[in-house]
Amino acid sequence: MPRLAVPRWVEEQLDEVLAGSLFGNSADRWVTAAAVLLLSLLTLRLLKRFLGRRLRTWGERQGADWVRESQAIVEDTRFWFCLIVSAYLGSLALTIPEKTGHLLTAVTITALLIQGAIWANRLIAGTIKRQVKQRVATDAASAMTISAVGFLIRIALWTVVGLMMLANFGVDVTALVAGLGIGGVAVALAAQNILSDLFASLSIVLDKPFVVGDFIVVGDFLGSVEHVGLKTTRLRSLSGEQLIFPNSDLLQSRIRNYKRMAERRIAFSLGVVYQTPHEKLAAIPGMLREIIESQQGTRFDRAHFQKYGDSALIFEVVYYVLSADYNVYMDIQQRINLTIFQQWGELGIQFAYPTQTLFLEPTAVAPPPR
Repeated sequence: MPRLAVPRWVEEQLDEVLAGSLFGNSADRWVTAAAVLLLSLLTLRLLKRFLGRRLRTWGERQGADWVRESQAIVEDTRFWFCLIVSAYLGSLALTIPEKTGHLLTAVTITALLIQGAIWANRLIAGTIKRQVKQRVATDAASAMTISAVGFLIRIALWTVVGLMMLANFGVDVTALVAGLGIGGVAVALAAQNILSDLFASLSIVLDKPFVVGDFIVVGDFLGSVEHVGLKTTRLRSLSGEQLIFPNSDLLQSRIRNYKRMAERRIAFSLGVVYQTPHEKLAAIPGMLREIIESQQGTRFDRAHFQKYGDSALIFEVVYYVLSADYNVYMDIQQRINLTIFQQWGELGIQFAYPTQTLFLEPTAVAPPPR
């Protein structure tokens, strides 16, 4: 019967096992390494649970945001990280080949880098969330800036960690960065629309033509800004639907921001009939001035007999509402209109409306011929 071919390294390891060793280490060393691995893993898990509970209790008592963020960072410690660190500590009790040792060290350093990046990312996200929460009610523009800067910081964090991981495994990072630069040009040409929206988003965040909560008008569309994203900006219209604009389109449009309007200029016209006496016409501008100045939150500008209309004598009135709120303006205009209607009715001043007067002249009719 033919004998099965067994690889030489398997025969060597079988001989070592029969001689009381495995991979050049005795059974005692393997037991010690396993004990160190299990003890380290158990210690790290218990330490994570202990710190998490203490920070949770402290956070409930103190109510501090940074305590809750510290608890979240501790609880974000991954099991694979504890296992790799424990395996590395256990390997210190063994005699292993140099190449294997370098590989194990590189894997452990990589695990430390990834876990450190996870902790740093959670810390950055928690800090940004806390700052945005504090500022969004008082300074929405700075809240948007903080969110954008935080996003860029996290991109930079993972980029640096990725390069450090590659360098840890012996990759030439300099050549890689140069290659990525050449490839980045091709990617930029292929995704120029996406990149234009991305840079437009950064321009909106830094230049702040509007912020979340502002009421803006873009062309024929109007609404309140709900969200400024990396590619699009979302508005909520007065009729309730959501309007979505690419950021690059917004920067190329004419935007009217009503939230930043300090006061509202109002101009309206009134017409009276041509039969109104001269003394009443001369008194109308003063009456309009008194009516407007009697309203709180207004600043009178002017009132004039503007022109002769087709069927009315036209008066133009201009004043300012010292508030950007549209409802406040409408309430004031309504009170002004009611007061004008009441006073003019008492004084017998008639409002004009489109009328036509026909003048009929009799014409001589020739007698019929005989």
